[in-house]
Amino acid sequence: MAALLEARNISKEYRKGVWNSATNVALEGMSLTINDDEPSITVVAGESGSGKSMLGRAIMGLLPGGGKVTRGRILFQQHEVTAPKSQEELRLMRGRQVGLIFQEPLSSLNPSMRIGEQMYEAMREHTDLSEAQIRERALEMLRQVKLRNPEALLKRYPHEFSGGMRQRIMIASVMMLKPALLIADEPTTALDAVVQKEVLDIMAEVARANGTAVILISHDLAVVAAYAARIAVMEKGILVEAGTTQSVLARPEHDYTCKLLAATQLGEPSPVKGEEGPPLLAVEDLRVEFREKRFFGLLADTTTHAVRDVSLTVQPGEFVGLVGESGSGKSTIGRAVGKLVSKAAGRIVFDGQDLDSCSPALERRLRRRIRFVFQDPYSSLNPRMRIGRIVREGLRQDKTMSETAKQAKAEEMLEAVGLPREMAQRFPHALSGGQRQRVAIARALISKPDLVIADEPVSALDVTIQAQILALFKQLQSEFGFACLFISHDLHIVEQLCARLYVLNKGRIMEQAETAALFDVPRHPYTRQLLSASPRLERVQEGVRLASGNGVCDATMENLPYYDATGAEAPYHLTEAAPGHYVALHGATAQKEWK
Repeated sequence: MAALLEARNISKEYRKGVWNSATNVALEGMSLTINDDEPSITVVAGESGSGKSMLGRAIMGLLPGGGKVTRGRILFQQHEVTAPKSQEELRLMRGRQVGLIFQEPLSSLNPSMRIGEQMYEAMREHTDLSEAQIRERALEMLRQVKLRNPEALLKRYPHEFSGGMRQRIMIASVMMLKPALLIADEPTTALDAVVQKEVLDIMAEVARANGTAVILISHDLAVVAAYAARIAVMEKGILVEAGTTQSVLARPEHDYTCKLLAATQLGEPSPVKGEEGPPLLAVEDLRVEFREKRFFGLLADTTTHAVRDVSLTVQPGEFVGLVGESGSGKSTIGRAVGKLVSKAAGRIVFDGQDLDSCSPALERRLRRRIRFVFQDPYSSLNPRMRIGRIVREGLRQDKTMSETAKQAKAEEMLEAVGLPREMAQRFPHALSGGQRQRVAIARALISKPDLVIADEPVSALDVTIQAQILALFKQLQSEFGFACLFISHDLHIVEQLCARLYVLNKGRIMEQAETAALFDVPRHPYTRQLLSASPRLERVQEGVRLASGNGVCDATMENLPYYDATGAEAPYHLTEAAPGHYVALHGATAQKEWK
């Protein structure tokens, strides 16, 4: 059996800085073989810093500055990658024989070039095809990745596409040359659950159709397990376990593999229920619109309806989930509650006070009781501030405390979120992603708010760190008693914390219910689509396996006129299907239609 790729006992290190001769080890004794017998997907899994991306770059001969392979060999189709005969040989291998897809497609595509020109580039470099043949090949690949109207897409720029569409374009561009090996480095981490599944399905289908083997790099075993024939697990640059998907899931041998698998299972949900009585937050018929001028204001403005007639409540001390894919309006609702965006219509009532009709002084006092935790902690923390100062920013409006008292309070909050007091003297760049998110939570809670709006607080983190942050939210809520509007695209994440859920699509509520009821009987087709797109692992007697989803319902619910959000002007009515369980239907459907 011929080997397509052989990495034999690879060790790789890099210098810590230009003037620093000390080195860090990125790979140590790493061996991996991809056979040429049939195209399949091999998953390389591990947390951030495990060396999995460095392995992909080493295979391509694209190590960053200061990095070098100190031991071992990499052979691709029996050609040396670590010691090529010439740089020309290595250049011809890249693109033509080995393709690479990066995590963030927007940073991989040239913003100043049309998509067509970027797709043609590699074909012009590596083939003798005519311009007409290259264009036809590009159109064929765009059709394979299921993009409509490919002729028009070739003339557009990267910023005109969604994240999922850009990643499909990257897959099409790389696969135009039909490489023997495709390396996909976290290709769906920045995408929501529905788009993530679509992209992985398309990548697997296109690779299979073109006879391409795939190395899929990921930190989330639950997402990639359905696609992988083999799994290789890495920790701190070392391959700790490898085998078929079934054997690794059913009989993991290394403690680190068990840790990764345990993090994807999340455990039994423990929703945080609120107090009885008047709601802390009541949103009534909220509408948010964004207007964009066309042709310097000479043409009529275009209006985007981001949120349409949304009503929701949050009880004191309750965790409520807002769930939906990108563009569903969930983050806009959170920002409207905090008055970070203007609303077109509706009321927002916080602790019995209408935020529009109260005095400016009262509004400021009320808004201090609302705090945010944003998705990306690195961009939400000032890189020029030390951690202690960042955390005590939440006390800036408190005139009763001295700066010394505020600093002491900030250090107390760092301890409360599981960080040492000494961390107060560091800058954000010196912290890991999970540590930065703990700092963001500390900043939000230092003023003891009544409501925290957590906007995708774990989506940018590894699965093991996600589990830690979710556990931290539970612990801090029991200590401080705050309510939370928890925004996420992953239903299984919000299931862990939230007592009630609102499922949104294109600015409208598709379904709302208590969390347990929604998971037991997901009624709207969009809810079932979200559930099926969020894979999870479950423990059974034979080990661990992919859990069967809740993406189906009984036949009595199939023929109902569910509201389709793609028809934005269609009649919309939120109907009570069961006590406390509401579903969006097309028009006003009577209660008797439910059985």
